[in-house]
Amino acid sequence: MKDLAHYMRPGTLQLGAPPPLSLYVHLPWCIRKCPYCDFNSHEMKPGELPEQRYLDALVADLEQSLPLVWGRSVHSVFIGGGTPSLFSPAGIDRLLADIRARLRLAPDCEITLEANPGTFEKDRFRAFRAAGVTRLSVGVQSFNDTHLQAVGRVHDRAQAIAACEEAADAFDTFNLDLMYALPGQTLAQLDADLNQALALAPPHLSVYHLTLEPNTYFAKYPPVVPSDDDAFAMLDRITERTALAGMSRYEVSAYARDGHRCWHNNNYWEFGDYLGIGAGAHGKLSFAHRVLRQVRYREPARYMAQALAGDAVAQEEEVARAELPFEYMLNALRLRDGFALQDFSSRTGLPLSALEPGLAQAEAKGLIERDAGRVRPSARGFDFLSDLQSLFLSA
Repeated sequence: MKDLAHYMRPGTLQLGAPPPLSLYVHLPWCIRKCPYCDFNSHEMKPGELPEQRYLDALVADLEQSLPLVWGRSVHSVFIGGGTPSLFSPAGIDRLLADIRARLRLAPDCEITLEANPGTFEKDRFRAFRAAGVTRLSVGVQSFNDTHLQAVGRVHDRAQAIAACEEAADAFDTFNLDLMYALPGQTLAQLDADLNQALALAPPHLSVYHLTLEPNTYFAKYPPVVPSDDDAFAMLDRITERTALAGMSRYEVSAYARDGHRCWHNNNYWEFGDYLGIGAGAHGKLSFAHRVLRQVRYREPARYMAQALAGDAVAQEEEVARAELPFEYMLNALRLRDGFALQDFSSRTGLPLSALEPGLAQAEAKGLIERDAGRVRPSARGFDFLSDLQSLFLSA
């Protein structure tokens, strides 16, 4: 990794104060690789979780990165995977203690841990809470056993319900992950999933359309999934029923009760900064004259060796000036409330004129609403988000 002076040298951008900073920690192992998953996750052989060595590597990775974020407060920590709840509560306790010893965490820092019902033990969630985790994200995906098997999940309906009930008991806030447009799923079956999900009264619900991503098992052996029209009807039903349950759709795939929005994800969408540590983790950091992206080594054994040798970063590049408008809008337009125009300039270092051609097209197509200081996607823009975002691609 280069020294700080390299990143602070003169450049073509003029950024003001740095945006809020988050920390993402990737724990890459899972019990079984789901056929739809394109994340950097690796099946764990029985008894082969190198917990202590991996935690040592994370600390080494973090220490190498400290000069790039020195003096900045961290407002959220997200421990994702893989299945981070495979790590022991003692391991998560050690990880958070090591982070606190090296970074200045804000007093109200949100600390999220992803957990899967298939790794759920009743006392485990409370131990994660005692370790300092403030928010759990439970990967349910469905409450239908047939659909859970179809998408390769290791838990069943009963385990999913038990995990959510325990999350509600152990944490002040938690997130429930649900998927729709599953193989063979009908609108009535989606309604049944929603009945169960809403009965558990999650403060936050993340809802994802099953997509067949390249380089996954489902890409090679695609299942029969609902038509686009049926999937659209399912999303309409989700939005309608969550609203009736007192949840607002604040982001294209996220619904929350007041006071329970995910701060960490919101920081991504608002083009905040995040330091990413762990195998394959991505990061984005802002300096006075440039925006930097980093990627760690992807394969866990290689990552551990590289991090412990003092060189965890596999790729590093500045975001090109011409690409920044699209990068910003790809994130900001996911938010129902859109963005303040002044935030575009402060977080990209570019003048508002860089957005104007795209904004003019989007307004003419009825895809955005704008006033003197703010731009937000219209209802139509939210429905055709990819079309809206593509208007800001560099020529």
